[in-house]
Amino acid sequence: MRHLMMTQDELKRAVGWSALKYIKPDTIIGVGTGSTVAHFIDALATIKDQIIGTVSSSKASTEKLNYYNIPVLDCNDVDCVDIYIDGADEINHHLQMIKGGGAALTREKIVAALAKKFVCIIDESKVVDMLGEFPLPIEVIPMARSYVARELFKLGGKPIYRQGVITDNGNVILDIHDLTINEPLELEKRINNITGVVTVGLFADRKADIALIGTSSGIKEIKLE
Repeated sequence: MRHLMMTQDELKRAVGWSALKYIKPDTIIGVGTGSTVAHFIDALATIKDQIIGTVSSSKASTEKLNYYNIPVLDCNDVDCVDIYIDGADEINHHLQMIKGGGAALTREKIVAALAKKFVCIIDESKVVDMLGEFPLPIEVIPMARSYVARELFKLGGKPIYRQGVITDNGNVILDIHDLTINEPLELEKRINNITGVVTVGLFADRKADIALIGTSSGIKEIKLE
């Protein structure tokens, strides 16, 4: 008898494909980054002729979209994105997120800002009561790395340079470990105000509108009231 417990990748595939129900004809789709989004791109390929095109948040996603011949539009050529589909490294019950494990946080935040609706697709392991167990990524201008690290240290966490990683924008990543995030919105603003920070991987100001969560008992949907 086959064991019914789904693997994490099977959960990611299920939730990635479930996002198709939010895709409407003749719209522009924002496409995020990561393993769950990769499954969504597989699904999107089945209806690619129905959409206008996509705006991509990373080179990796653009390559996969190109593989399927799904049109990729320049962000500067669109006024808005009808819907943005992306994952998260952590998400709380207010649909605030930590993103940036794949180092695409700045482009993801830009596409999210353009989007009329943000649908976050995750498996159940990413849902938390309080953000911060996953190290908080910060994209930083290279020459400001040490200065920013000292400023971040004052916040009570432990900033660690993500060695060997250069973002698609040519910058570096600092990950803040051991940080308890009680006030995500306040912390997002505070870190973004540090000189040399490009952006922080806290998505509290522009949080998700809908979360689709892959669980062993099916897809759970949470909408903000």
